[in-house]
Amino acid sequence: MARMGRPTALARIARSMGMSQAVWRRHANPWSVWTRFTCLPLLVLAIWSRDLLGWAALIPVVLSLLWIWANPRVFPEPASLDSWGARAVLGERIHIYRPDDVAPHHILALKWLTWAPLIGVIPLIWGVWTLDPFATITGVVLTALPKMWFCDRMVWIAQDWQAAGHHWAELDDTG
Repeated sequence: MARMGRPTALARIARSMGMSQAVWRRHANPWSVWTRFTCLPLLVLAIWSRDLLGWAALIPVVLSLLWIWANPRVFPEPASLDSWGARAVLGERIHIYRPDDVAPHHILALKWLTWAPLIGVIPLIWGVWTLDPFATITGVVLTALPKMWFCDRMVWIAQDWQAAGHHWAELDDTG
């Protein structure tokens, strides 16, 4: 079992977002994982609404940001950790807090998948700025698909970690 001395950058980011052990356990609920994919489209729609609402668009923007923060917190802990969504969250915790436990065959893919969503950022920003629906939708898709692939890789990491003899309870000292 790899123990971390100094927290990784990802661990510091997770901590700054208030991702405690209890929040991570709630986030493992499949409803939390699947509804998390609504966050970017909701934020984009909120920003897009500036043309229609003017400064009042700040209300849906703030509500979207609140949803991004609340999402991992509003659902109860799952009854089981056997779902794809729960395994994705468990893999993410391993990746963030136990990087030395990640099997070597995942490292290159993790590096690529961590940065791949940035591919969609340029068309997304351009689309939202110019109110171009094609660029906006392209940006959202090019951002969301690599994130979904990332989640699938997290499932694989969780399965490999468990197959190596680790137990989910070991993650309770992370986050």
